[in-house]
Amino acid sequence: MPATSQAQQKAAGAALSAKRGEIKKSELKGASREMYDSMSEKQLEEFAETKRKGLPGKKAAD
Repeated sequence: MPATSQAQQKAAGAALSAKRGEIKKSELKGASREMYDSMSEKQLEEFAETKRKGLPGKKAAD
């Protein structure tokens, strides 16, 4: 499933870096910390690899 906003894609990238040990989990905040705890590395890869071009900055409220 691709990311639906640039903010979501960035948060997934940060969480993925922590999962891989590139940064410390304690450096994560907000959505990226929640993603780290609730998603697998494969799921995070799918979100993080989404191209930012054409995505809104933030997801619109429903």
